[in-house]
Amino acid sequence: QVQLVESGGGLVQAGGSLRLSCEASGTIFSINTMGWYRQATGKQRELVATITSSGSTNYADSVKGRFTISRDNAEKTVYLQMNSLKSEDTAVYYCNYRPPWVAPTQGLWGQGTQVTVSS
Repeated sequence: QVQLVESGGGLVQAGGSLRLSCEASGTIFSINTMGWYRQATGKQRELVATITSSGSTNYADSVKGRFTISRDNAEKTVYLQMNSLKSEDTAVYYCNYRPPWVAPTQGLWGQGTQVTVSS
């Protein structure tokens, strides 16, 4: 059974940086997409960034140029480097894993990690 364990959230001042990590335990499909989504209070969960096992990336317009997603396939870990953080980046960030034939909403989710950006 695959589980996702996230780490790296916390409180940071606007303009600062944080790095999130998400490690998958168990056996995963070698071809997959992992990514980060976030949900702010009172809002719907939204895409932040995704990366395929071959390294193709996709970013939300709101984070392009500030966030970088990467992965270590051998370690089954995906990272999200967040720079130039803004107060509007405050949210619970969720890791997501899915094989290519599964929609993101039907994929596996981590427990979430809180990111709070103070202005």
